[in-house]
Amino acid sequence: MSLKYTAIRAAFDLLWLTGAPRLSQMLSRSRGVIFTLHRVLPGEPPPFSPNAILQVEPDFLDYCLERLRDLEIDIVSLDEALDRLAEKSKPRPFVVLTFDDAYRDNLQYALPILRRHEAPFTLYVPTAFVDGVGQIWWQAIEDIIASQEAVAFTENGETEYVDTATLAQKREAFDRLYWQMRKIDEPARLKLLSEFAANYGYDLDRQCRDLIMGWPQVRLFAGEPLCTIGAHTVNHYELAKLPLDQARNEIKGSVDVIEAQFGIRPKHFSYPLGGPMSCGPREFDLARDLGFRSAVTTRPGGLYPHHLKTPTALPRVSLNGYFQERRYVDVFASGGLFTQLGRLMG
Repeated sequence: MSLKYTAIRAAFDLLWLTGAPRLSQMLSRSRGVIFTLHRVLPGEPPPFSPNAILQVEPDFLDYCLERLRDLEIDIVSLDEALDRLAEKSKPRPFVVLTFDDAYRDNLQYALPILRRHEAPFTLYVPTAFVDGVGQIWWQAIEDIIASQEAVAFTENGETEYVDTATLAQKREAFDRLYWQMRKIDEPARLKLLSEFAANYGYDLDRQCRDLIMGWPQVRLFAGEPLCTIGAHTVNHYELAKLPLDQARNEIKGSVDVIEAQFGIRPKHFSYPLGGPMSCGPREFDLARDLGFRSAVTTRPGGLYPHHLKTPTALPRVSLNGYFQERRYVDVFASGGLFTQLGRLMG
């Protein structure tokens, strides 16, 4: 675990020990929190699993929903959350559950828990992923590095062989390649990923089909009364890296496909990756102009009445796989505390 996450864990422990989450709920103007989830998988991940931050165990999700109800925090849909922000008096605190990317494990492990707790949720769908032709590049580079004793990196036209025999070497190699891909434009990233995967016989399309639901499975979610289907672009590109027209087409294209599949036009949107490098004022304006009622980032924080002025730039709190301690649920659910933590962590 990095120094950043170690520091956050220490902060969580201090907040829990001092009873700050309960006090924050009483005194803060925050009305609720939107939770970000990706994967729900049983069992401990292997030692080299940099993407374990994106997954929680079913038992932890089950406990979260149970604990929220014990804390008298309502679990509501996105539409109800926005309605509650508009109320003049402060309503009961609430949490919104959102799942990005349409992973198959959401159907197998998350949906039964959500049904048992009668918990509304939103599923954000990147349509190329569901077509089986998306590139889940962050998982691909983890899988390749995990299986190799050394890997070849190409940067600025030069190839370098990097040892990946030890856990530390694998982590260093992953971080280097991950941030290289984050910093280059999308065509360059696609080319680099394609070459890297081909060098090690890694089938990106098969990986996508194995990890992501197909349309029949997503249709089960769309017919679920607890579920709100949201858009998540076509190809899961970082929109801020794209020319304006391409960024608009990525958003609108996903909406059009979902409408064609289910006869409903999604009102809610999630920006891929969702941080400052991936989306900003231009993208927030695009989502507004395309008629979304809400659009969510991954910037941490609680929901306040002032967010009704910027509903296409909403914060979320990630249920991070590194923090699956029961005592942390109280901290996760405290919007005011997470707003302050987000400011402190930059």
